[in-house]
Amino acid sequence: MSVISPPTPRAGSKRKLSRKAAGGVGPAGLGVATLWLSLIVLLPLAAIAAKAFSGGLSGFLNAIDADAAKDALLVTLGVSLIVALINVVMGTLIAWVLVRDDFPGKGFVNAIIDLPFALPTIVASIVLLSLYGPDSPFDIHLNATRPALVVALLFVTLPFVVRSVQPVLIELDREVEEAAASLGASNRLIFLKIMLPTLAPAILGGAGLAFTRAIGEYGSVVLIGGGIPHKTQVASQYIQQQIEVDRFVNAAAVSLTLLIIAFVVLFVLRVLGGRAARREEAAG
Repeated sequence: MSVISPPTPRAGSKRKLSRKAAGGVGPAGLGVATLWLSLIVLLPLAAIAAKAFSGGLSGFLNAIDADAAKDALLVTLGVSLIVALINVVMGTLIAWVLVRDDFPGKGFVNAIIDLPFALPTIVASIVLLSLYGPDSPFDIHLNATRPALVVALLFVTLPFVVRSVQPVLIELDREVEEAAASLGASNRLIFLKIMLPTLAPAILGGAGLAFTRAIGEYGSVVLIGGGIPHKTQVASQYIQQQIEVDRFVNAAAVSLTLLIIAFVVLFVLRVLGGRAARREEAAG
């Protein structure tokens, strides 16, 4: 008696089955998602780009080549880079403590990490001004200085690194660390050779989010920073200033520049993080 084999599904049928098995939303869901992203993200970006180039390429270049615009961008990028680097170290350390250590008040500290997400950033600027302004109770006067910008931006960007690294630390296989320790590996070697490659994509992602949030921040620096042109004025303050004097092209040009920088930074860090993750999977 011969056995009749079922027909082999074609390649197109396999792709359809795999999409269904993966829980794909189908063409309708894709269309809705694309429309929503277009309305919320792409349309505003297109409007900013159109306004920035309303005077042509030369008008755009002249707008960002103005001394005040260049200084605001340089201050913003320099301070944001410092903030991202500090938060990479401190954010990773705080995530490590929250995951690996038990101490009284751990839940409270864990909740405080998310406070900058919920707190209006102007409130942070008021608090920082009262702590480090002219009437500082600690006799620490940072008002209208670049260190004040760093402190304010550290406050609002810390959660991005902590919350990026924390879930990866939770999922790390501690048996591998214990095995390495039993073979005589030092804590430093265990971190550099075993843990850091796994944490690298999350650290890079958190650093990128912290940096891009910092370059667009306004509320937390508006009071404590002083907004002094060529010294402590950040790009967001320059944009507001240009809008107030009806120089919308200048404001749009600097805004578009920040958007391009943010996109490039996030894209590069995502590529680097993806490569690190693939190397880790290959090594595993």
